[in-house]
Amino acid sequence: MKILVLNCGSSSVKFAVIDTSNGREIASGLGERLGSREARLRWNIGDDSQSRDMPQARHTAVLRTVVAELEAANLLADIAGLGHRVVHGGEKFTSSAIIDEDVIGAIEACVPLGPLHNPANLEGIRLGRELLGKLPQVAVFDTSFHQSMPPRAWLYPVPYDLYEQHGVRRYGFHGTSHRFVAGRAAELLGRPIEDLALVTAHLGNGCSAAAVLGGRSVDTTMGLTPLEGLVMGTRSGDVDPALHGYLGQHLGWDLDRITQVLNKKSGLLGISGVSNDMRTVLEAAESGNHRASLAIDVFVYRLAKAIAALSVALGRLDALVFTGGVGENSADIRSRTLGLLGVLGLREDPRLNANHGRNSGGHISTDGTPPALVVPTNEEWMIALDTAELIDDSAAT
Repeated sequence: MKILVLNCGSSSVKFAVIDTSNGREIASGLGERLGSREARLRWNIGDDSQSRDMPQARHTAVLRTVVAELEAANLLADIAGLGHRVVHGGEKFTSSAIIDEDVIGAIEACVPLGPLHNPANLEGIRLGRELLGKLPQVAVFDTSFHQSMPPRAWLYPVPYDLYEQHGVRRYGFHGTSHRFVAGRAAELLGRPIEDLALVTAHLGNGCSAAAVLGGRSVDTTMGLTPLEGLVMGTRSGDVDPALHGYLGQHLGWDLDRITQVLNKKSGLLGISGVSNDMRTVLEAAESGNHRASLAIDVFVYRLAKAIAALSVALGRLDALVFTGGVGENSADIRSRTLGLLGVLGLREDPRLNANHGRNSGGHISTDGTPPALVVPTNEEWMIALDTAELIDDSAAT
């Protein structure tokens, strides 16, 4: 079965056409740095690679271009369904779901919890209906993997009726990625996932880490929304909750403005003043930009603290896994992080790390220390598998 996967992030669009019978990726592409002057779409169909500069382009323009290119390549007729990454499903969704009006309504209801992502996810769903309306569509939720967390990990220490009546709790995100890389790490380590205690670190424009014990999430850094946790591209991660009151009282900011600043003007961008993109921030730091260097220091320090804290949920650490655009491609960020984690026995092998774990089974740590791995994520494959399974189940009934 051939599935078109759409993964609309806060500043990117990934797509892939995947044959789930053999895992072959027939076409794929990435629109990145959306909304900026550097916005660009790159794609591969078979052996043909192309790219197009699309300054200031947003999700809809990129998605229309993707569908047009697939149609020009005569691929649309073979597609059996669309699988969408959806960031926030609240407590309603503990697994993937065939998209209907009720599901769309539930995703819309979660927009306040995922303000950077759910609107982008909905754009993909609506455009899929507009252009490919006859095909079944499936939503694969980032939150569902973390539904296995125990209450001690997801319950906030606030009045309990806020959870009971309003669903105020920690949900966690990037679940599709954490699920994939945990399974792949088990394969690389040659051990059953049921026997492993892993910390997986998904680092991109959005960042989260998860404690995965026996293949199940037992804790993670993101919470009620994707704003909690690590420093990210434009998101602050953890701050003192009293910051809201302080900014309101002393600067006269209303809640909408504060939320906007913490989600879209903070993180790497807020500290560096240069960019939300780690590549650009690293380049600025190398050129002597003090604020860019400071942004990297804060990013790495908070990441290392979170990894150490998550090991408490595991009782031991069998391996640390880096993934995501930054985690897979920045030897510098990995090196700095491992340098702060000697307390867990982790130690970098500079040669293996510089090669991003290629030709070493993903390993970037020295022999005799807990393994640190680089595992490229493949959310698209997981989404395609879930989509094909639900389409088959629906057809059978």
